[in-house]
Amino acid sequence: MQRTIRFVALFCALAVFCCAAAVANAAEKKDKVKAAFALLETIDDQGWTTAHYDGIQYLQEKLGDKVEVGYTENVINPADAERVLRDYAEQGYDVIFATTFGHMDPALQVAKDFPDTTFEHCSGYKTAPNMGTYFGRMYQAEYLAGYMAGLMGYSNVGTVATQPIPEPIRGINAFTLGLTRGLDEAGIKYDPEKINTVTWLKAWRDPINETTLAETLAARGHDLIRQMADTPDSAKAACAAGTPAIGYGVDSAKYGADCALVSTEWNWGPIYVQQVQQVLDGDWKMQEYWGGFEDNAIKISEFNKDVPQDVQDKVNAVKKEFEAGNEAIFTGPIYAQNGTLMVKEGEQASDGDLLTMRWLVKGVSGSIPE
Repeated sequence: MQRTIRFVALFCALAVFCCAAAVANAAEKKDKVKAAFALLETIDDQGWTTAHYDGIQYLQEKLGDKVEVGYTENVINPADAERVLRDYAEQGYDVIFATTFGHMDPALQVAKDFPDTTFEHCSGYKTAPNMGTYFGRMYQAEYLAGYMAGLMGYSNVGTVATQPIPEPIRGINAFTLGLTRGLDEAGIKYDPEKINTVTWLKAWRDPINETTLAETLAARGHDLIRQMADTPDSAKAACAAGTPAIGYGVDSAKYGADCALVSTEWNWGPIYVQQVQQVLDGDWKMQEYWGGFEDNAIKISEFNKDVPQDVQDKVNAVKKEFEAGNEAIFTGPIYAQNGTLMVKEGEQASDGDLLTMRWLVKGVSGSIPE
């Protein structure tokens, strides 16, 4: 439940996304920064927290002896979060990172009590002069994964989705739009109403049900399984059933899903380096950051050997466009499942539209649960 409503709420913050500068918290340069991290689960959870830990290691690699790092695992409930964050502040840490939605209110409270300490919160929407927010535009990577799948002719995908809130919904839609584009470019005939069948875990991670849903989708003849949960179990179940998969969060192939054609990955390291460097330089400012490929905030893994080189080249060409800041995934005309025009031709969905998305695009089979 810690991440359940992270992006519903984030809409309020990103209404002012582009004007994200506020009062500078750091007043002078530092020779060394002490950075602390409150982590949701263990660093070897093979998902959300592993991705954050990878980011911490990247930070240490890039900044070396300019940064001293501390972290605490299994910071799950708000009371624990406040205790851990407050303890780091009392120890004199310069910048403290809260890494999941459920840490937001505790971080805000501690930030108010320690105005000379910098705080950063992942995926939230509340800020203070010394507390900013950060997140990644994972839907961009989802689009690329879908585009790859379409180019390879997969037209009956089964998706094991997580929580029925805007963040996963946006990812499902982006994946389906990419899938449609790939199928069209490859000249593949398909049922325009049913290229991506979605089932819901109603959880961020549930290895038992992930496995069951993936096995069921594979048994029903779906030709590709899309993992969206914070464990590789649905991808691994697909592999065991002889069905290829697409991983999520981290490179699922590294955790036993050797049939994963590609994985969409969080890439927190460059964000952490940027934020800590700002504290070092004495020019940190509060911002509400939502970055994508242009900032290296997300990435896709290496392709499986089964992905043809020409497909890889086409996907990488689109990725380069995203890296250059030319992303137009949700540019109309885009239709919902029921045929309603949701994004008019030539128009582009705003960040507010994306952050409150509660509809599924044409091509998705399944509904959004209450």
